[in-house]
Amino acid sequence: MNKKSIKLQRTESILKEVLSEAIATLNDGMLKSLVVTDVDCKRGKYDADVLLDQTLLNDEDKEYIKKHLKKVKPYLENYVLQNEGWFKCPKLHFKFDDKLQKKEKMDMLFSKISKELKGRDD
Repeated sequence: MNKKSIKLQRTESILKEVLSEAIATLNDGMLKSLVVTDVDCKRGKYDADVLLDQTLLNDEDKEYIKKHLKKVKPYLENYVLQNEGWFKCPKLHFKFDDKLQKKEKMDMLFSKISKELKGRDD
């Protein structure tokens, strides 16, 4: 696992907080309810993957959100610049976070294996 510098981690944390605020100011109810779970800066600070919580979202909702986030991306980048006083904002890439679903799937698999092993021991 690669270690990130403290400065880069701080930038990611600031972006997560400021983007959450910026999304909350949008007029679209669907977008306003989005939760930023993580921000991952790449290529220094030139690109940032913004991970969004996808709990309770179906495929139609995800497509709607992607389409509308693409439209408001300049507003969000400008919001970051104004609030933080940065010279340049990272290029934002919005993605849905699937870590929780992967974790739940792993937990189910371990539970299933545990039950099978207990059944064999009896």
